[in-house]
Amino acid sequence: MEITGLITALLIGAIIGGLGRVVVPGRHRISVVMTILVGIAAALVGTLAASVLGVANTDGVDWIELALQVGLAGGGVAALGGMKARQTH
Repeated sequence: MEITGLITALLIGAIIGGLGRVVVPGRHRISVVMTILVGIAAALVGTLAASVLGVANTDGVDWIELALQVGLAGGGVAALGGMKARQTH
């Protein structure tokens, strides 16, 4: 992965984190910074998973890759939110 690809992944990751936060219902007990970090991780892992599945490079928008990334981000936001909720009780 080149540096431009890494920078793009980080920017897309921030967007993916926001989308992950949107798809998870309820109150989110994690910070915006943590949401962005979850999104970055989800974008990188989702891209890797899409590459392994052979759906990373398709014509047009890579909807399957995007769905993987947003789903992973949503799962990460929900998991961290659940951990924070348990810590406060």
